[in-house]
Amino acid sequence: MDYTAEYRSILGKILLASDGESLTGLWFFGAKHFAAGLGSERQSKELPIFDRVREWLDTYFSGREPDFMPPLLLRGTDFQKEVWNLLRKIPYGQTATYGEISKRLAAVRGVERMSARAVGAAVGRNPISIIVPCHRVIGANGSLTGYAAGTDKKAFLLNLEVKNGR
Repeated sequence: MDYTAEYRSILGKILLASDGESLTGLWFFGAKHFAAGLGSERQSKELPIFDRVREWLDTYFSGREPDFMPPLLLRGTDFQKEVWNLLRKIPYGQTATYGEISKRLAAVRGVERMSARAVGAAVGRNPISIIVPCHRVIGANGSLTGYAAGTDKKAFLLNLEVKNGR
């Protein structure tokens, strides 16, 4: 059973999803892949995990780096989970390119190279936006490419982090 709740951010409504214990999804309404991976059996319900996630988001949107992490459960293929875990290592206020992430993944896997395009596809399927910071991934030339909720939101999130001294 999946549970859902909403959060109203300065960028619009966000859908939160949980298995009852961990956060399993965080999507901006109207984003590409909105609510992807949620089961057909779901119920709107307030849970302690949603309170914790709201606290994290309130801290983040106030311009501060949260000093805690709510429990997360990433649902996806092994490859996607590897990519998403690398996203979590990009520091607040910093960015990485798709190519840099593909090189890191190749090193983790002990192979010569990985496809930046495959990495990009996995980044785009990130089910826990903002907290798993796919907005920190940019194109090789520094462009703000490929954010499921729109590049305007991506730019806002990056500017929020950079503006606040990190």
